[in-house]
Amino acid sequence: MINPFVRAYSSALRAMEDDTPRALVKRAELEAEDLEPGLDVSEARLREHLAEADPNDKLRLDLHMNLAKWDNAPVEGNPWTTGTEPNTEERRARVIEALRLDAETATEIARHFPLAKGDGTTVIAGPWVPWYTDEVKKTRDFYWGHYADYLHKQRRWDADAIVSLDTATTRVVERLIDPSRAEAGQTKGLVVGYVQSGKTANFTGVIAKAIDAGYRLVIVMTGTTNILREQTQRRVDMELVGRENILRGSDENDPDAAQFIDYLDDEDWVADRFVRHGAWPSQIGRPDIHRMTNRRFDYRRLQQGRSALEFERRDRTKPLWHPDNLFTSDARLIIVKKNAKVLNNLVKDLKNTADRLENIPALIIDDESDQASVNTTDPRKWDEDKKDRTAINKHLSDLLALLPRAQYIGYTATPFANVFVDPTDAEDIFPKDYLISLERPLGYMGAEDFHDLDLDPDIERDFRNSKETAHLRLLDDREDEDDADLQVALDSFVLTAALKLYRETQGVGPFKHHTMLVHETMRKAGQRSRAETIQELWRGAGYLSGRAHSRLRALFEDDFAPVAEALGLEHPMPSKFGDLTRFLGEAARRIAPNGNPVLVVNSDKDIEQEDLDFDKRSVWRVLVGGNKLARGFTVEGLTITYYSRRVGHAEALMQMGRWFGFRKGYRDLVRLFITPGVRDAFEAACRDEEHFREELRQYAVMVDGHPLFTPEDIPPLVARHGLRPTAANKMYNAKLVERRTPTKEPSSGYPLLTDQAALDHNIDAFVPLLKASRRFISLTDGRRSFDALLGEVSHEDMVSVLSGLKWATADTFTADLAWMASLPKEVVDRWDVMFPQQKTGKRVNLRGIGEFTVHGRTTATGRDDSIRGNSESAHRAAIDSIPGRTSTSGCAIVYPVMKKKELKLDIATDGRPTRLVMALRLQLPDGALPPDRKPLVYQVAVPEKPPYALVDA
Repeated sequence: MINPFVRAYSSALRAMEDDTPRALVKRAELEAEDLEPGLDVSEARLREHLAEADPNDKLRLDLHMNLAKWDNAPVEGNPWTTGTEPNTEERRARVIEALRLDAETATEIARHFPLAKGDGTTVIAGPWVPWYTDEVKKTRDFYWGHYADYLHKQRRWDADAIVSLDTATTRVVERLIDPSRAEAGQTKGLVVGYVQSGKTANFTGVIAKAIDAGYRLVIVMTGTTNILREQTQRRVDMELVGRENILRGSDENDPDAAQFIDYLDDEDWVADRFVRHGAWPSQIGRPDIHRMTNRRFDYRRLQQGRSALEFERRDRTKPLWHPDNLFTSDARLIIVKKNAKVLNNLVKDLKNTADRLENIPALIIDDESDQASVNTTDPRKWDEDKKDRTAINKHLSDLLALLPRAQYIGYTATPFANVFVDPTDAEDIFPKDYLISLERPLGYMGAEDFHDLDLDPDIERDFRNSKETAHLRLLDDREDEDDADLQVALDSFVLTAALKLYRETQGVGPFKHHTMLVHETMRKAGQRSRAETIQELWRGAGYLSGRAHSRLRALFEDDFAPVAEALGLEHPMPSKFGDLTRFLGEAARRIAPNGNPVLVVNSDKDIEQEDLDFDKRSVWRVLVGGNKLARGFTVEGLTITYYSRRVGHAEALMQMGRWFGFRKGYRDLVRLFITPGVRDAFEAACRDEEHFREELRQYAVMVDGHPLFTPEDIPPLVARHGLRPTAANKMYNAKLVERRTPTKEPSSGYPLLTDQAALDHNIDAFVPLLKASRRFISLTDGRRSFDALLGEVSHEDMVSVLSGLKWATADTFTADLAWMASLPKEVVDRWDVMFPQQKTGKRVNLRGIGEFTVHGRTTATGRDDSIRGNSESAHRAAIDSIPGRTSTSGCAIVYPVMKKKELKLDIATDGRPTRLVMALRLQLPDGALPPDRKPLVYQVAVPEKPPYALVDA
C-alpha cells in the first residue's frame, strides 16, 4: 500500500509527463487535498523523505526518472530549457528553478540523483514524418509502462538506465510510419549494439511501444538455433507478454493445463516473476497479445485455420489500420528462428489468411540481422534481370512484399554485412531509412575491459593500470600442450564459485548461475574429447579432499585477491584464504553434483546428460560447445572462459565473445584464457568497430534540420578501416572523390610489410618532417606527461609530404588528400609535427637524421603482413597543450611502428631499418569544415545508372 504522501508527489510528477517541469510542491498540495486533507506535503517533509527513504521507494524512483528526462531533454521543442544544453549543471539548475524548489532541496536532490549521463545514441537517418508525439507516448503506454516497471522491480534497473532505454527505443519507434496512416509505407532500419550488451531489452521495449502505438503483427526472427529462439521467446513472454496473455483465461491449477501452458514448471513462473498486467488487457480496453509460437514450439502451419491470423475489427466497413478498428484489435506475436522451412510456413499462412495483408501494420524484428538474412549470392552469376537470393533472404523479401505496412528493424552488434547490402535493391534489407548506434550501457564489460587499447607503452603493466593483465591469461600456443593451462582455468572456476558463495553471505548476489565456457572447436568429436579431458582433470584435482588447497591458495593470493583490490570495485573479498575454505566443498558439489562438471552443448544425441536450461534451473557447470554457444546466445553467469578457436572473419570473431556482457557483483572475478594470436585478432577487430562508431558519431549532426549523412553513405566509412564487404556491388556507380573530415587516421591502410620498397619510399617521403622535428619537449594530456620531438612545417610542405606517400591501395588516402590540398591558408597555414617518444624501448636512426622511438603495434585482422598504425589517446589529448598553436594550426602525430614481436629483434642502425611503417594521425583546425558541412563528395562513375549516394558533381 503506497502511503498518501508518496501518492501525492508521484501524482504531481505524473501530471508533468509532457516533459515540462512545474511547481512541484504546489501540485503535490493539490493532490493531497483529494487524498487526505491536511496532509503535510511541505518541501521540508519532501527533503526528509528523500533523505530517509529506501533507494527503491516509489517517490524516489519517480523523481529520479523525471529528473533524468528533464536533464536529457533536447533544446528543440522545449521552450522551458531556455537555451541550456542537456545534462549540464545549467540544465539541472533550470529544472530546479522550474520546480520552484529551494537551494536546500536542490542540494538534497543532487546528493541522491547526480546528473544523468545523457543519451549516447547515435542516429544516422534521412528525413521522416514525425508522429510519435509526447501525447501518443503518454496516452498509449500500457505495455511500455509495465515493461519499464518490470525492469525496475524485477531486474533492479536504476532510473538512469530505464530513461536511457526509453530514449533509445523512442529513437527507433519514431522513425516507423504511423500505423493509423491511410497511406501504406515501409521503413527499413538497423540498430547497432555491442555484443551481449542488451539488444534484446531494446527490441523488447520497441515491441512494447509499437503494440501500444497500434502495430498488430509482430514477427521476431532470432538466430538460426533453437536454443537462441527459445531463450528469446521466454524473455519476451516473461517481461512483456505477461501471465494474463499466456494463460488467456485458463486455470493454471487445472491438471490438464500443462498441455498448453509452457511455463508451469519454470521456477520464475512459480515464484511470480513473470510480468502481471493486473487484468486481461482486452478487459480494460488494451490489446491482448496472442502468441503464435511458444517456448516449446517454433512456428507451425496453423492448426486453427485462417482465423488465427484474422484481426478483430469493430467496424467491418473500415480497414484494420483505421483508428476505429486499430485500437480495439489485438496483436499477434510470432518468434521464429531463421529456418527456411519455418519461414516458408509463415509466408504460406499469411498468403492464405482471410485478412487483407495490405491493411495490417506489421513490425519485423530481425535479431542477429547480419546472420543468414543478408543475400550472399554472387551477382555475376545471376541471369539477366533476375536476382538470385539465399533462402532466408528470399523469405524476408517475400514477407516485405506481402506486408506493405511492414516496418523492418535489423539488430546486430556487427553491422558491416548489413550496410553493404545493395541499396538499389528495393526488395532487400538495406537500412535505407536509419542507422542507430546504441551507447555502451553502464555496467557492461566490453572490449576495453579486456584489452589495453590505449595504454602508454612506457608504463609497466600491473593489475591496476592494465585491463589485459587483470583479466586475460595467455595460453601456450604449443601443439604439445599438457593441459596445465586448462587445469588453472578449472581451478579458477572452482575458486570463483567459492568466492560467489562467500559474497552471498555478505549480501551480494544471489548468483543463480556460475559457468565456465570451453570453446576450442566447432567439431562435435573435438568437443566430446575435450569434455572427457575436463572430467579426467576434475577427478584428479582433489577439490573435495583438500589436495587442491595449495593450488587454490596460490591462485587466490597471487591473482584473485590482488586483482580485486587493484580494480577497487569494493565487492566483498575475504582477507585471507582460510576464510574461503569452508565454501570450497560446497562449490565443488554444486558444479559436479554427480561427479561430472561438464555439459556438452551441441547436437550430439549420444551424450546422456541434462539439457542446458538457464530458465528452469540454476546452472553451475563447465560448458563445452561451439556455434550453439556463440552468436546471440547469452551464457548466464559466465565467469571463466577458455577460448582458442580461430576464425577468419572479423564479424564472426566478435560474435564469439560470450565473455562480453554484464557481470554484476563479480566483474573482478572474470578471467579469459586465450591464445596471443586470438587476443591480437580480437583487439584489431575491436579497434575497427570503435573507429566505425566514432565515424558515425562524427556525422550524426543535423544542420538546418537536415542530416549531413544518410545510411547510403556508410560503406565508404567501413572501407576506410579495411573492413571488407560481405556482399558485392555496393558502390558500383559512385566514386568517392573528397572526404572532408577533421581527423585523418588511415590505421591499417599502410603498405604491406612485405613491400620493403614502398616502406623505404615512405621513410624518404617523411624526411622533411623528420628534419623539422628536433625540439625535445614534455607534453601532457591533463593527467600524465610524455616526451615528444616537436617540429613545424607549412601547409604546402605537409601536403607535399602526404602527396608522396604510398598506401596499401590507391584510394586509401586519395579522397582525404584531395580535400586537404584544396584548403586555403586562412583555414590552415601551418602544421605542428609530433613524434611521441618513450623513456624506454627501442629507438632507431632514420636516414641519419636522428634517433626516434619505434612503437610496437599489432597486425590487421586476419593479416600478418598488414600493420595497424593506430594513435594513442594521451597523444591526441595533448595536441592542445602544444605551445604556440593557433586557430589555423593543424597537427600531425607520427609514429615509426613495427610489429610488437619484431621489436625484440635487432633493428638496423644504419638509418635504413626494414619492415618499419611510418604511421600518422592528422588533426585539422576546427575551421576546416566546409560551410555546407557536407562530409563526402562523389562523382558519378557510371552516368547511365542512377546514383544512390550523395553526389556533388
